[in-house]
Amino acid sequence: MRPSSLHLHRRGFLAAGLAAMTASGASAATQPFFKQHGLPIGLQLYTLGPDAQVDLPATFAAVAAIGYKAVELPGLLLSRAGEVRAALDKTGLVCPSVHVQPRGGPADAAFSNDLGKLGEALNILGVKTAVAPIFLIPERFDLKPQPGEDRGAVLRRIGAGMTADDWKRNAEFMNEKARGLKASGIKVGYHNHNFEFAPLGDSNGFEILLKNTDPTLVSFELDVGWVAAAGVDPAKVFAHHPGRFTQMHVKDIKADTKPNYVLSMDPTEVGSGVLPWKTLLPAAYAAGVRDFFVEQEPPFARPRIEAAKICHDYLAGLTA
Repeated sequence: MRPSSLHLHRRGFLAAGLAAMTASGASAATQPFFKQHGLPIGLQLYTLGPDAQVDLPATFAAVAAIGYKAVELPGLLLSRAGEVRAALDKTGLVCPSVHVQPRGGPADAAFSNDLGKLGEALNILGVKTAVAPIFLIPERFDLKPQPGEDRGAVLRRIGAGMTADDWKRNAEFMNEKARGLKASGIKVGYHNHNFEFAPLGDSNGFEILLKNTDPTLVSFELDVGWVAAAGVDPAKVFAHHPGRFTQMHVKDIKADTKPNYVLSMDPTEVGSGVLPWKTLLPAAYAAGVRDFFVEQEPPFARPRIEAAKICHDYLAGLTA
């Protein structure tokens, strides 16, 4: 082969290789977000209501049939860990996260109970993160409903009365429980609502939690629906605190939701509301989120399992 033809051959080879790499990159960029990053779409079972945990094998089968690959449990009885794991294995689902109440009864998975037993139960399930779904309620508050109050009203009353010192105590509580579960290989997380964003001087409860928790022990599960209901841009929260978020609740709200700090929103299926998922999902990923769980609040316009399917199918096809 002459030198000139060899030069042309190499140049053609390089050009073809560059074209192939460009096409491959373009192809990856046009893939749906979750497929592109190799991430499962998860479901927080709270979405399906309290009856979902009555027959877990049937519930898991229905969730897996939709296409979900992971679930997050809204709670757990310690004695059911083996049963739950068997049901998960039968349907091929994984459970990387469980919501663990700050306080609970002897049989409950709660941070106030024996952390050794809690760690054992979570390890049976394959859980990576135990998430507090609500703040530790200071003992000075009366938990009994007052006349005309339901559970939501009790939480609204208490949330409105939280002080900066209360949030600092919560941060200490999370650090303490995270240290206790470290030996079991379990991380601890915190899930927000919207009362964390109520102004407290030049700060708020969420900022206090972020500032006072140990980032090597405590992560956050950002519920973007509740953040938006507080009138805050979730993408900015992610951008301002990179590395603090490992999980996200994928939740949408309607445009008529008025900004508030009192546990109020007008919910809808993911993709049917106002949150900009094409930019919000990449913002979450860039901040460190790897576990995404669909969650929808009541009231529902259709059966809950149908709503869960609408959410899943929208996300499964979303390019971002």
